[in-house]
Amino acid sequence: MAKLKLGTIEDDKPVKLTHELPASVHRDLVAYAEILARETGQPINDPAKLIAPMLARFMATDRSFLKALRARHLGRRGEG
Repeated sequence: MAKLKLGTIEDDKPVKLTHELPASVHRDLVAYAEILARETGQPINDPAKLIAPMLARFMATDRSFLKALRARHLGRRGEG
């Protein structure tokens, strides 16, 4: 089986957000959680807990975002 992009889920202090998902995305999220649980041996009781690591992984691998983030950070260094 192909290796999933997510691994074990870290326990971190959450910030609560409320967002509606299309039913098809929710079904895929539940399926992803089931497959990830089998792959890692770590049960996923709440598939919604995958959303944050998925977003983090997406942003961490988006080259354009990282480039813009670095430029933004460098711009703030010059302020003050």
